[in-house]
Amino acid sequence: MRDIEYTYTLGMDETEVDEHLRTHRTGSLSLADDGEAYAVPVAYHVEDGAVYFRLGEHEGSEKMAFLDTTTRGCLLVYDYDADADTSWSIVVRGPLSRVDSDEFAPDERNPDYTPLRVFGESLDDLDPVFVRLDIDEITGRRTSS
Repeated sequence: MRDIEYTYTLGMDETEVDEHLRTHRTGSLSLADDGEAYAVPVAYHVEDGAVYFRLGEHEGSEKMAFLDTTTRGCLLVYDYDADADTSWSIVVRGPLSRVDSDEFAPDERNPDYTPLRVFGESLDDLDPVFVRLDIDEITGRRTSS
């Protein structure tokens, strides 16, 4: 273990965490079902103490099956700059819930998200689903200068 290189990290303050969450638009949402984990890349939007996701639902969606069994989700947002040899990461945890689509008019919300990424499904078979993660725990770390 002595031959492994280490980098010291520091906790990020609330302002740094907020800035990174608001300017970085993608991360990995981790879900679980009875001890089995499932992570999915997501675009997100932060508003009023919550993180919102817009997901595409289709028949037989594994992502939605895991969403429905997860009571507390975990969002990981991070970045690494190889040129500067700096990195940061933020872990957000909290209860997950679907949001009634009547509360979000998709055309009005589109500027808040990157486009939905579609992998082989017909657009006619997808329904947009809005999901809310209420932030009750957040941790941010960055490399020391």
